[in-house]
Amino acid sequence: MKKTMFVTSIMAVYLFTGSAFAKEVKDVVPEVVNAAANAIVVKAVKEQNDKGMSLAKIQEMDKTWIDAKAPSDFMKSLTSNAAAKELAKIELRKPYFVEFILTDNQGANVAITGMTSDYWQGDEPKFTNSFANGKGDTYIARPQKDKSTGEVISQVSVPVMSGGKAIGTLTVGVRAEKLQ
Repeated sequence: MKKTMFVTSIMAVYLFTGSAFAKEVKDVVPEVVNAAANAIVVKAVKEQNDKGMSLAKIQEMDKTWIDAKAPSDFMKSLTSNAAAKELAKIELRKPYFVEFILTDNQGANVAITGMTSDYWQGDEPKFTNSFANGKGDTYIARPQKDKSTGEVISQVSVPVMSGGKAIGTLTVGVRAEKLQ
């Protein structure tokens, strides 16, 4: 099932953009997996999960996030915590990466390198497919114009793993034009 979903995702990228991009996206996956295994990243997800936030609370925070006219202190804190700073370093070294989104086990943002359009990713394929009910899987989305960045990107999502289980996810936008 995991290989089928990954191969299907790669095929979709191939059909949409041509073989050069599909080959590059496949090559980027190990870099994203390495970022998801970073000790600072894993620690941040564990700490968020330990808070035991209810889904109702997360969805309430999501509505507040979406309705915000300007970034709140809470929103800004997710771009400046230790995990966000670590992911920003990785993003700066790779010109094709844009906007890392680190989530907990329910899809709530833990750290971000750019302001996202919403707080809760848990209802989106990038989370549901990569978290895979705690089993973890790789998910590559078809390139499209991103609402947050305005760029044409393909989101690559991988699980953040601990003890053989997915505890969260890491998604990064990959700039199509930087890979061709």
